[in-house]
Amino acid sequence: MASETRTVILDVPVEDVTLNKFLLKVVDGPDRGQSRTFQKRQVTIGTDRSCDFQLSDPTVSRIHAMIEFGPAGFRLKDDGSKNGVFAGDLRVFEAILTDGIEFLVGKTRIAFRRSTETVSIQIATAGRFGSMLGESIEMREVFAIIKKAAPTDTNVLIQGESGTGKELVAQALHQSSNRARGPFVVFDCSAVPAELIESELFGHVKGAFTGAVRDRVGAIGEAEGGTLFLDEIGELPIDLQPKLLRVLESREVRQVGGTGTRKVNFRLVAATNRFLEQETAAGTFRADLFYRLSVITISLPALRRRPQDIPALVNHFLDEIATREGGARVRLSWETMERLKLHPWPGNVRELKNFVERSVILSGALAGTPRALDLPPPLTGPVNVGGPDGIALDLDAPFKQEKDRIVDEFQRRYFTRLLRQTDGNISKTARLAGIHRKTLEYLLKNLDIDWQAEG
Repeated sequence: MASETRTVILDVPVEDVTLNKFLLKVVDGPDRGQSRTFQKRQVTIGTDRSCDFQLSDPTVSRIHAMIEFGPAGFRLKDDGSKNGVFAGDLRVFEAILTDGIEFLVGKTRIAFRRSTETVSIQIATAGRFGSMLGESIEMREVFAIIKKAAPTDTNVLIQGESGTGKELVAQALHQSSNRARGPFVVFDCSAVPAELIESELFGHVKGAFTGAVRDRVGAIGEAEGGTLFLDEIGELPIDLQPKLLRVLESREVRQVGGTGTRKVNFRLVAATNRFLEQETAAGTFRADLFYRLSVITISLPALRRRPQDIPALVNHFLDEIATREGGARVRLSWETMERLKLHPWPGNVRELKNFVERSVILSGALAGTPRALDLPPPLTGPVNVGGPDGIALDLDAPFKQEKDRIVDEFQRRYFTRLLRQTDGNISKTARLAGIHRKTLEYLLKNLDIDWQAEG
């Protein structure tokens, strides 16, 4: 590592925010007795496995409610749930929580208890860090964590939906570290065939297998003196996970077909859109590797959670397009920008960027004089799969995102039809679908389908 290397982004100022720890406890409902203490600024409640306080109540939506700390204290917010949030007889959309108050989500009653113990979190005061933009408090909290983690060699796990900018976070960690002059190597575990991952990651010697006509150092060796970014780490085959763990612990790597090991010097940053903590509990991801990877965890918020960042992002993309294409700078009308802020953007920042670029270029605006441009509504012109009542397919969306959405929509329609056919008989529905009853209950909960109501 070169001695003259210095940090390049660490001058981002931060401020401290002090908040009380708090306890959430289920006092009535299917999860009665469940409790958890939190020391974070924002907590989500629902049945989705991404939620901080996950419930099994089928009348609770996937992401039902949110508790967020702000200047006025802890605020409870209905997150567009199906059955609402109630305090006593009143339906609550937003309310400031007081110590000891109880509220109802679905058929689950939750008590809020504020602790006297406090915790300090840091928020960046600037709305930019490296290549990332975000005036929202969610993103500025991320910027502060990056600033703290960057100068260390500690492993970092970045979590977030597809398109939220996990690779940009990894680049910022690298560029702000003492390894900034070293290589930044990206290895996508989901893009390499399973049978080739071991040799591509750890390297191989000549003759190790058919086709190995020369030595290959591998991604770990290529990252010597720099940072290795393992994208989609959740896709790493479980039989290779112990080998990666040994490299992280011993700082030595053995190439495929090799007889000895050699020392390696790199910093590991990993990313995933899966919930590794729950996968370790299910035995589908090694717990020891998870703990080694997640010494520091950075969770990126979905774009729908921070719509106030959309104007800055859109204007940045418009500036990029004008600079690259050499055309006139396009402006958006206020109404158009408000419409973009209301869209859920399932593909997050990547989808927003692609949409803006496609709309501007196809409009021919770059060839004219600077003017306001009214973009068409997002996601227009989808392809229908399966006739007039089929599932809309957006061919411009990222592959993984669109595949997951279509599978969810198919499952929702499939099981809804069977439930209506069986008058809500869950056992009969499971038999017709050829799956176990417990599997069906799990799927219905994740799909936010109230099987009793469908019956």
